[in-house]
Amino acid sequence: MKIIVTGGGGFLGSRVIELLLERKDAGTGAVEFDEIVSLDLAECPVDDSRVTSIKGSIGDIELLHQLVTQDTVGIFHLAAVLSGGSEDDFDLAMNVNVDGTRALLQAARCIQATPRFVFTSSLAVFGGAMPEIVPENMATQPESTYGMVKSIGELLVNEYTRKGYIDGRICRLPTISVRPGKPNSAASSFASSIIREPLNGTKSVCPVPVETKMWLSSPNAAVTNLVHAFELGGELLGDWRVLNIPGLSVTAGEMLESLERVGGQAARDLVSIDYDARVDAIVGSWPGAFDVMRTRELGFVSDTDFDQVVQQYHDDFIAN
Repeated sequence: MKIIVTGGGGFLGSRVIELLLERKDAGTGAVEFDEIVSLDLAECPVDDSRVTSIKGSIGDIELLHQLVTQDTVGIFHLAAVLSGGSEDDFDLAMNVNVDGTRALLQAARCIQATPRFVFTSSLAVFGGAMPEIVPENMATQPESTYGMVKSIGELLVNEYTRKGYIDGRICRLPTISVRPGKPNSAASSFASSIIREPLNGTKSVCPVPVETKMWLSSPNAAVTNLVHAFELGGELLGDWRVLNIPGLSVTAGEMLESLERVGGQAARDLVSIDYDARVDAIVGSWPGAFDVMRTRELGFVSDTDFDQVVQQYHDDFIAN
């Protein structure tokens, strides 16, 4: 029995794989498996005999049908063209985020099983006039290409679940901060850069007004929630499988205050405000807070405060 992780060579995907293995070794995992298959354009960094790394594209339909076989008990679909890249290349966003998602769902449909299917969605599915706290049943109104393709993905996963082809779980993840490594193509990449770079002694730029409110999660909380979504029984989720994952509602200014408390004034002085209308147009259309009472009742978690998130990054990647 195997689990497939698209995007398994990436930051979140590789951590999902590590947590799945940890839970299996501890005997706490809710879904039995013998193998995890990573499908990504990059090699999976997890060194474990139970992990098979396949370098390939989510758009390779033949490869998908080779990988998604009768013994597939679960699929984590994390592979995607991110927000900035989607806005820059509409066709690529459609090919990967829509056509690739549907191809993967079709491969799952073709086996005589109903695998659990975790799909990572985004706050970008929202836009337009929004209340201060977005309720669970608010309709999507994307104002970016990325939001549009993710909204389509949500509908596809829910419909394939309704038809009984998969057992879907759609996780609208908060923006992840603080990611280690280099900036990626996400418009929200600055949410990590304005913390990560200064703590490493490098200058950074905040491209949005300091009052911009963001819905954030540490990598640890995000990965914990993705695996929790996978392990939850489908009967607990109801017919509409979209889950607004808990996060922290923090302004860009409050993020910089946390940076100063953890890293000191010298770190804060390395961040300048340099407005970028393109980034603000994308990120500024996203909600800054959600009603997550239902997902909390289902056992999903969030960080305590943003100081904790910054301290976590400092302890894991700076202090050691």
